[in-house]
Amino acid sequence: MKNFPTRYLEFKNVNKDIMDWFEDVAEENNCRIEKKEWKSKYNSYVTYDYEPFCSEGFEINVIVSARDLGYLNFFKYLYTEKVNTIDFLNNCMKIPTIKNYI
Repeated sequence: MKNFPTRYLEFKNVNKDIMDWFEDVAEENNCRIEKKEWKSKYNSYVTYDYEPFCSEGFEINVIVSARDLGYLNFFKYLYTEKVNTIDFLNNCMKIPTIKNYI
């Protein structure tokens, strides 16, 4: 069996709400989650490799690997588009509605 070089990509501050989507899409695109850690936003020394009981105040950092850089680039594109779409929709909800009074 031939060993191929493995490529790595780190995603910082992944939203907890899309973590299930993140893991599913990584698996679908021949990527593997190497490390997932919860790091405190307030104390740089506090990191967990599991989800803490109260995950408020923590950011999720994930390291993803793949044997081909193309898989990682495509996965990064999908993730970026997902985050941009969520931000766009959140901004649309914040726009006040204008009522026409006649």
